[in-house]
Amino acid sequence: MQKSIKLLLFSLLSLIPILGLAQVRVYNTVKVNGEVPEIDGLLNEDIWETAEWSGEFTQQEPYENAAPSQQTAIKILFDDNNLYVAVRAFDTEPDKIERRLGRRDSFEGDWIAIGIDSYNDKLTGFSFGTNAAGVKGDGMATNDNNWDETWDPVYYVKTSIDEEGWIAEMRFPLNQLRFANMEKMVWGFEVMRYLFRKEEMSLWQMVPKEASGWVSRWGELHGIENIKPKKEIALTPYLMGSLEKSQIEEGNPYETGTKWGYNAGLDGKIAVTNDLTLNFTINPDFGQVEADPSEVNLSAFESYFSEQRPFFIEGSNIFKFPLNAGDSHSRDNLFYSRRIGRRPHYETEIEENEYLESPEFTRILGAFKLSGKTQNGWSIGIMESVTNNEYAKIDNAGEERKEIVEPMTNFFNARIQKDINKGKTIIGGMVTATNRFINDSVLEFLPSSAYTAGLDFNQFWEDRTYNFQAKFIGSTVNGTEEAILGRQEAPQRYYQRPDATHLHIDSSLTLLNGYAGSFMLGKIGRGHWRYGIKGNFSSPGLSLNDMGYMRRGDAINQSGWVEYTIWEPFSIFRKMDIRVNQWIGWDFKGTQLYSGIRGSWDAQFKNYWSVDFSLTREGFDIDRHQLRGGPSIRTPGMWRSRISVNTDERKKLVADVFVYRGFGSDNWRDAFDVGLELSYRPLPSLQLSIDPVFIHDQESLIYIETFDFDGQKRYVTSGMDRKELQLNFRINYSLTPDLSFQYWGQPFFFSGDYHDFAKVVDAGNTNYYDQFHVFDDNEISYDEANDQYLIDETGDGNTDYSFENPDFSFYEFRSNFVVRWEYIPGSTAYFVWSQGRSGDVGNGGFYLSDHIENLMDAKPSNVFLLKLSYRLSF
Repeated sequence: MQKSIKLLLFSLLSLIPILGLAQVRVYNTVKVNGEVPEIDGLLNEDIWETAEWSGEFTQQEPYENAAPSQQTAIKILFDDNNLYVAVRAFDTEPDKIERRLGRRDSFEGDWIAIGIDSYNDKLTGFSFGTNAAGVKGDGMATNDNNWDETWDPVYYVKTSIDEEGWIAEMRFPLNQLRFANMEKMVWGFEVMRYLFRKEEMSLWQMVPKEASGWVSRWGELHGIENIKPKKEIALTPYLMGSLEKSQIEEGNPYETGTKWGYNAGLDGKIAVTNDLTLNFTINPDFGQVEADPSEVNLSAFESYFSEQRPFFIEGSNIFKFPLNAGDSHSRDNLFYSRRIGRRPHYETEIEENEYLESPEFTRILGAFKLSGKTQNGWSIGIMESVTNNEYAKIDNAGEERKEIVEPMTNFFNARIQKDINKGKTIIGGMVTATNRFINDSVLEFLPSSAYTAGLDFNQFWEDRTYNFQAKFIGSTVNGTEEAILGRQEAPQRYYQRPDATHLHIDSSLTLLNGYAGSFMLGKIGRGHWRYGIKGNFSSPGLSLNDMGYMRRGDAINQSGWVEYTIWEPFSIFRKMDIRVNQWIGWDFKGTQLYSGIRGSWDAQFKNYWSVDFSLTREGFDIDRHQLRGGPSIRTPGMWRSRISVNTDERKKLVADVFVYRGFGSDNWRDAFDVGLELSYRPLPSLQLSIDPVFIHDQESLIYIETFDFDGQKRYVTSGMDRKELQLNFRINYSLTPDLSFQYWGQPFFFSGDYHDFAKVVDAGNTNYYDQFHVFDDNEISYDEANDQYLIDETGDGNTDYSFENPDFSFYEFRSNFVVRWEYIPGSTAYFVWSQGRSGDVGNGGFYLSDHIENLMDAKPSNVFLLKLSYRLSF
């Protein structure tokens, strides 16, 4: 009988490789008593001999389930306060180990990473890593495979190289992890190694490439017992001094050429419970943050800029609630952290003899985040921020007055999710609240309060092969009649459009409500094929932009995709991906607005070069926003194609070149973009990069202005020849993993040459050019003395309306030089030099030599900043 049972068990185990299942590996750690390892990268203490080596890694990339070309082994120890990890990365050619220095999370060259699921929920993983030069790289995985690299724990790492390969010795304070108060623990555990020269990934616990999960497939760490959760308190006060040097403006008391400044504040982190951590900041300063890139925005919508401030970046994944299910990178979101501390809304008007000083940003008085995950599967994120009243100062012949430009505002949001059935089902929700304390009539154009709420549902089945997601969102905005009228007429809605018969302006409203929803159903794992379908809708009244970000309401969209991925090397290819997408959209009246289909192909060759190509066909587009509240314009379809080629990224010199072409039907538009990125690493500690991009866009439709004439609206448009050149160059130099020098500079040039001025006569006509009447020489003339165009529609020799010559060229240069020294883990010193200069001319010709000369002649503004922070841990 026993023999039969053993035979049956052996037969079942033999099926594991066939079924594609990985046997769960276990590592048994040992507790340290007395001597503890010194983190020096040498592993020469006797205490390491008490732990067993564990190796037998499996190659995942490029040859799945093959033996790695270089072996790896690990040891783990622990005590009451720390986890100690030793990694021996064997290498038969140690002189080829790539040791690249850089800033934290740059993670270049050979590296290893340790994954720990201390919740043991199969969904949440904490990753601690280092490359062979000792540069840290870390992050957190949530919901099994959503990666968040913004998590920056405090831990200790040293590396070394010998004749057998390289060694990483690491110490993780247990107060950086969250775990239950249990006598014996089992944690999820994984070790990853990346061999740079072969672009080879090997894993301690094999996870198939076709798997849609990640943390859920890790191995296990046993042996940790009789330790208590650590409730860390970390306080990091800072001091900052600054000097601003700019051009002196005669008579302007606010432009004296020199401004001194100082600031102080406090950042903190408190472990409230075993599961929840409170992060807070009082009077934060983000002077070391790189400036936003230059741009010229000619659309009806506001620009979107990525968050760069550390407090709002770290752990930001938990606060994301994108509108579209299945699209974690969507910009349309209930929470857009750049709303907090933004530029003031109100622009003060001054008289000719007055001078103005208005704040560039709203001061954040304080903010806190409470986040974490409980043992029973609740993920919680709560954020509270308060910004100050902001005032502009106005000088009139020595007499100064203040005018408020932004009210004190409270921003609150809360995100919660619950894992059910080991993460196969996830339900959650989010609420946001924006409350402005408006005490001045000039600010009554702003809503006094705005609230949003969302519910989401996520279901996996068949070992996470299939996934269904759904969301529903509601919004409400309160304010004066002026404020709500402004929301109805804003670009996201444009209720006033004459062809929007399903929308109606109501100037008596003091409340605006809206809703949205989305779903996604798809195959996301197992096998080479992936496919799915999505749908979403946003009602006309949806309003998120007090705390979130959205571009368009009154929209219904359907999309689908099919993808085929080959991850095993074959023929000349290392891997390949083929994808087809389609989409179509309508408004709430049922009018089809747009449609399109795209095919894309990307591949990496066995020589490590890669190529990415896409071809898109868009149908006609009903442009509801070009005329800024006027009737919709129907633009013909377009062909779009893009190809990019990357050279071998293992080399010292790496190039990435792309070319984009767009052709509009009926010659309504012609677009050409070309870009090149060159990165050169002459030394392991030095990286130089430059990436010029040139854009040439010729289109026949650009909005100029709206006039009232003869009892009607006149919408004036033109064609435009747009040329743009931008160039980013960076210098990154690291003396050590903790001391780095970074320089970023961006010259930017833009020219817009307007031509063929026209008025809209039959918006929406299926013949594109019949929608406009181009002014002839008898109807339009140029007044050179006043640099404006005069329109005489009636032909009686009198000017009916006029507008300024819209031709212009803009030039700008922005740069940051940052010295960053983490002199103690968690404690940093910064020196920052920022420079900016800009200008414009009323000429639409793209004369690069003239633009460069003008930019060099522009007076610069320089800011020097010194900041010191010190971390206190209790």
